[in-house]
Amino acid sequence: MVIVHKNVEQVSLEALRRFLHRARKLAGIKSNVNVVLASDRELRMLNRRYRHKDEATDVLSFPAVPAVAHELAGDIVISVDTAARNARSFSHGVAEEIKVLILHGVLHLTGYDHETDRGSMAATEERLRQQLGLSNGLIRRTTESASRTGRKR
Repeated sequence: MVIVHKNVEQVSLEALRRFLHRARKLAGIKSNVNVVLASDRELRMLNRRYRHKDEATDVLSFPAVPAVAHELAGDIVISVDTAARNARSFSHGVAEEIKVLILHGVLHLTGYDHETDRGSMAATEERLRQQLGLSNGLIRRTTESASRTGRKR
């Protein structure tokens, strides 16, 4: 299910729903996933509350509690504002960027953690990105960007 808190121009919600279904299946998720399209303000509030980082971010994933996991794998919240900026920066459409973020969020719902898994999530994201026809993956481009600037993410 795709839930809109902030409208996105030129993005088909039906296309996002179809993409979510494909990404979920390829990642091995049998239960439902909710995707919330929100603002930077909402992502900043959630990031501050749950990750103790007082800044907006592009995507957050919230796995469901075990009692309902057979019906709902969890929720993915995406900042439409950040997605639009990233889309311009990477010269692709907002819909493409939201799909990149959906895939990233889906992988987190399966238990991957790119901050600690020594490249396992990155490899899976790369494989699924290719299967789903996405131009680039979030981890890959973040790693490449950090390498160019000398920063660690």
